[in-house]
Amino acid sequence: MTDKKDKKYRDPELAINRVYTKKGDKGKTRLVGGQQVSKSHYRIASYGTLDELNAFVGAARQTISEEYPDDESFEKLSAVLLKVQHQLFNLGSVLATLPEDVGEQMPRVTTEDVEELEASIDEYNENCPSLRSFVLPGGTRLNADLHLARTVCRRAERLIVQLADEEEVDGQAIAYINRLSDAFFVWSRWASIGAGQAEVLWDPNI
Repeated sequence: MTDKKDKKYRDPELAINRVYTKKGDKGKTRLVGGQQVSKSHYRIASYGTLDELNAFVGAARQTISEEYPDDESFEKLSAVLLKVQHQLFNLGSVLATLPEDVGEQMPRVTTEDVEELEASIDEYNENCPSLRSFVLPGGTRLNADLHLARTVCRRAERLIVQLADEEEVDGQAIAYINRLSDAFFVWSRWASIGAGQAEVLWDPNI
């Protein structure tokens, strides 16, 4: 558990007592600052897609726990993915807030988070052979899970870019999500190699 003096962001201040409120039945929702917006807005679509991505990352971690329960190298990857899940929630938090309402202690992704992803990409890519063709998802369950996460991550990036074309967006949001999709690609390759399975390569003449 994080020591109180080491915390960068404030703890969540919420109480979830009811699953449904009926307040969204007319297609509207509220941002963190209280502003009412349509659920079709790019801001809602952006952090909603991050929520979807978070679920796929959770599925990948579950695959690791079921298929590689005693493998330290896969457990290490699971820990990396767990941190990503928390960072995705941080990013969703700031995207659910208009820039003028973002406080100093509001969770967000940072330059350090982007650099950490880059370091992970470099580390896991060291064990991957050079590619001579495009890879196809599959070969192992975890590889497929991580490719699913990669494609949802790319969709989230497109939505955040669309939002940024219209409104101000946190400076590290696009950089983080762009680097994360690259990380999912490398992690998916490593997952196959770590399991001793050949990657599925694209063959245009099959």
